[in-house]
Amino acid sequence: MRKTAVLAILTLGMFASELVAQSSLFYFEAQAVGAYSASEREFQPFSLMPEDPMQKPGIGFDLIHRVTGKNRDLGTLAVQARLAYDERKQSGIEPQLYNAFFRYKAPFADIWAGHARPALGISAALDSHALLLPAPPMLGFGFDRDWGVGLQRDLTWGNAAVSLTTGSGMPLRFQGNFLAAARFSKGVASRDNYSIGLSLARGKILETMGHAVVKPKLASQTSAGIDATHFWRNLENRAEFLFGHCDRQAAFLLFWRSSLNILNESRLKIEIQPAFWKRQGEREYSLASGLSYLINADLTARAMVLRNSNRMDTRFVFQLYYYKGL
Repeated sequence: MRKTAVLAILTLGMFASELVAQSSLFYFEAQAVGAYSASEREFQPFSLMPEDPMQKPGIGFDLIHRVTGKNRDLGTLAVQARLAYDERKQSGIEPQLYNAFFRYKAPFADIWAGHARPALGISAALDSHALLLPAPPMLGFGFDRDWGVGLQRDLTWGNAAVSLTTGSGMPLRFQGNFLAAARFSKGVASRDNYSIGLSLARGKILETMGHAVVKPKLASQTSAGIDATHFWRNLENRAEFLFGHCDRQAAFLLFWRSSLNILNESRLKIEIQPAFWKRQGEREYSLASGLSYLINADLTARAMVLRNSNRMDTRFVFQLYYYKGL
């Protein structure tokens, strides 16, 4: 199975290189990342947990291919895959398929199918796959990417999106699991400097971590949330309050990320991120601080210090991230 996945990623990479001249964007991606754990007093080749697909050392590609018809654009094919280092694997290699979807541009909305973002919370509008600071899905709330279908429409006042996904995250599983979600937002952050979103979700999900299923039993989930993004001069603020029930137990998340951009072209970013949540009857908090410096157009250096109450660990994380168009 592992050999098949590796072959599939390499085949997609070769196929993608043939599309570069056909209305396509093709990027090479590489990252070196590791952390020092104060509690275990050792250096570890991952950012937060070994089960998490992000962040681990690896190389990969990112393809965005525009499909056109005679009179208009039909849609976009997006494929992002990588080979990551995982010390727990016998081969030391973990194939990862991140984006894998086709977005069809219908007259009334954009319709996608594949592995993409479900319409839930601030993560529906925030691409954090290369960032060190953990987004809500990495704290156990929602999925950064999930398998399924979705519909999205940009409106003059904001955006509306709905999705029906498997509720399994990275792995594709069919065990009666599903997640139906909807998000409506007012304001476009890149245009209006603010955005406020309302989310609803209901389903029976699988508890997964990375590509592994942690618990085979389905967990019923009902949640609602509000998220906000605000830009003012060189200051960015993002916050989310998510609440509901998971397996008949109350759950909630309070999340805030504040970023200060300095130097020319915002090359240096200083961030702070407190988060507090309750899940499966346990209360937990984390406090993270991050630093990001754009060395050049293709190379970024990042560092993060994170303290987690449940693990009683302070982690010092470092990353070099390379992303270049070919």
